[in-house]
Amino acid sequence: MILALFFAGCNGYSIKYTDKKDGFGKMKWTKIMVETTTQATDMLSFVLSEYGVEGIEVEDNIPLSEEDKKAMFIDILPELPPDDGTAYISCYIDEGTDQQNLCIYIKQQLEEMSAYMDVGTGKISVGETAEEDWINNWKAFFHPFRLEDNIVIQPTWTGLADTKPDDIVIQIDPGTAFGTGSHETTRLCISYLKKYIDPERGMDVLDLGCGSGILSMIAMKLGAERVYGIDIDELAVKASKENLKRNQIPENCYEIVKGDVIGDKEFAKSVARIGQYDIVVANILADVIIPLSAVVRPFMKKEGVLIASGIINTKEKQVEEALIQNGFEIVDVSYIGEWAAIAAR
Repeated sequence: MILALFFAGCNGYSIKYTDKKDGFGKMKWTKIMVETTTQATDMLSFVLSEYGVEGIEVEDNIPLSEEDKKAMFIDILPELPPDDGTAYISCYIDEGTDQQNLCIYIKQQLEEMSAYMDVGTGKISVGETAEEDWINNWKAFFHPFRLEDNIVIQPTWTGLADTKPDDIVIQIDPGTAFGTGSHETTRLCISYLKKYIDPERGMDVLDLGCGSGILSMIAMKLGAERVYGIDIDELAVKASKENLKRNQIPENCYEIVKGDVIGDKEFAKSVARIGQYDIVVANILADVIIPLSAVVRPFMKKEGVLIASGIINTKEKQVEEALIQNGFEIVDVSYIGEWAAIAAR
């Protein structure tokens, strides 16, 4: 079997696993890497797919396009060295794949391609990876931690955190969804949820871009009566549902669905028909919050509060201008490091 990975340059990636036995577990993998050129990556990818490789990893120094950044929700990119035209293509194979035949095939294809394009050095490297659970290794670095003064985030795979009797403890396993609660933007949202949720009023909260469900869970623990979560990613929807259930949130108090309120007008109308919300929280990015400001008002009660976070400080003014143009009043702005969050009515 050949492990399939799909990377967009050095800056962003998605992953597809093709282990048909028992999911992605502890196995030994052989990595075959080809040093080539950015010019040759598309053709080499094609010939590898002809061999049976279902996916590849491409490493280069080509910056992502604006379209790619929007699709991947990326605001800050790492500094890259100058693009010298070099690229590396890799695939991962298990013990059942004949690596010698694959290397011979790659060498032959590079020789044919070299007749009409620059394929670079064509150097082929073979190395064995460690036997480990790739998809779960990050968990070793995620430990219980405290948010604010009384909120504790407790990973499901660690021992119980040191808590106080009045602490709000959130059990979480983000899976492949975004959101452990540790990021500055999430902390800013939580601070505003604590400020604006009034348990005596039985408030409804709309969590746009719910990710792992961290903000939905905290909203419920702070006294919200009902939460409606939306994400464009099916994996995030699944993770949110599992985490809310894990935290004993009654199923009749929440609903988590897949949808796009910006790009899908019919879906947006269906959200508005469900009812208006006291609080809408959107921990996304500035480039998403700006168009969101034009469609979110039908989801909100007259005195409702929009909590917008994930805003890099260089784009704060753009977000504020968009909110004001769409009928909002800025009532508060908070900062942690280079990130800003805005509360608006």
